[in-house]
Amino acid sequence: MKRNVFVFGIFALVFAGIGIYFGNRHHTPAAPESPAVATFFAQQLEDADGKTHALSQWQGKTLIVNFWATWCAPCVEEMPELTALQTELAPQGIQILGLGIDNPSNIREFAAKYKISYPLYIAGMTGTELSRQFGNQAGGLPFTVIIGPNGDIKKTYLGRLKMEQLRADIHSL
Repeated sequence: MKRNVFVFGIFALVFAGIGIYFGNRHHTPAAPESPAVATFFAQQLEDADGKTHALSQWQGKTLIVNFWATWCAPCVEEMPELTALQTELAPQGIQILGLGIDNPSNIREFAAKYKISYPLYIAGMTGTELSRQFGNQAGGLPFTVIIGPNGDIKKTYLGRLKMEQLRADIHSL
């Protein structure tokens, strides 16, 4: 009788361990498919408040990553529209991120003046290199990338966004 309880206990522990292993595997985001996306998720950038954030926190979500600068008129023009779009897309689990290719003080002043509803990160020259890895060889701004939850690059845009086109592309995913 005691031996049966002991054997049953061993089996229970083995199967509990297997369940924990596969449960954790299921909830760990898959590695990004694109080297550019892997580099993106490896970054740690400061937000406008000076707090450092790991971009890997966004892994596993659909992302709209917008590279911008305070001196870029089309960038600044599209930001209120991106703020409205973030409000619209939040219930679907889609996140917009702004990567400022500018100096920290300009981004901090901009963030304090305008109420942007999505995270703004200070990327500086790292942002320029990241945008090139995503295909922005000219280094032009604004530059926007849609990253799928599996880490694949769905679409890129160079120049001022056409919001209806962006919405259509998001809904076609």
